Amino acid sequence: MKMSVLRSLVLILAALIFVRTALSQESNGFWPLTGEFSAEVTYVGEGDVERGGKHVNDFDEIYSDIQLVLTPRIKLGVLRLGAEWERFSFGLPRGAALPNTLQSFSTIIGIDTQLSDSILIRAQIQPGLYNSGLGHLFWDDFNMPFVIGGTYIFSPNLQLILGLSIDVERNYPVIPAAGVRWKIGPQWLLDAVLPTPRLQYEMTRDLSLYAGATITEATFRTDDAFGDSHGIPRLNHAVVTYSEIRTGAGFDWKISPTVTFTGEVGYQPYRNFDFYRADVRYHQDGGAPYGTISLHGAF
Repeated sequence: MKMSVLRSLVLILAALIFVRTALSQESNGFWPLTGEFSAEVTYVGEGDVERGGKHVNDFDEIYSDIQLVLTPRIKLGVLRLGAEWERFSFGLPRGAALPNTLQSFSTIIGIDTQLSDSILIRAQIQPGLYNSGLGHLFWDDFNMPFVIGGTYIFSPNLQLILGLSIDVERNYPVIPAAGVRWKIGPQWLLDAVLPTPRLQYEMTRDLSLYAGATITEATFRTDDAFGDSHGIPRLNHAVVTYSEIRTGAGFDWKISPTVTFTGEVGYQPYRNFDFYRADVRYHQDGGAPYGTISLHGAF
């Protein structure tokens, strides 16, 4: 996994170089568009999963994600047009009936619009290929998850959020969610909104500390021969939903007006591989520590 860690760090560096270049162009008048970006890498230490007495032990994980979204303004609101690459890479022992890699290449198409002074709406689809490796990019890996959410601005210090996540490939295609964003005091913010609920303390204008969680769930397809190669033919080209929860603490450091660096450490108490159509499920049997670094911001 050492080479995977290095590759992920290189991707983060490349994303930072791109962002710095884009911002430089913007300052010279050659980059008129607005947008947002993020680049993240997470390393999860050795953990275990189990299925019917069969254990997969001591495997680690590297999670990588790069996202760029342009946000041009139109009459109806603000468009969201971009792309995302997301990858889970697992250091599995030989013979484990789990995919070593789960990844997606997707476009982002959405809109933010305002229905009234107090109600904001976001709708977004992510059509793309959701599969189990770079060498297996086929159109039958296509999926198009969809999210829609609304924010009610009760006051400048309190906003209420409702939303739906829709994925027809998932065991539960429609999942509702609710949250609240509440500025408790001058330095305290409760941002209890999925997928990253957290309690934040602002130490200075450029540095904040927080404690919270990251909740991740995504659906992918294995390749056509995955089941045969692992002795479970019904897992050929099977749908697998991977989910995990990480809990930890970290900091946000605003290193420039447009770029924020985040560092986080904590513990992963939950992980699940669910081939629900094939009735094969591996659930958490032993948690693991993790560490995350990321860059994110807007231009």
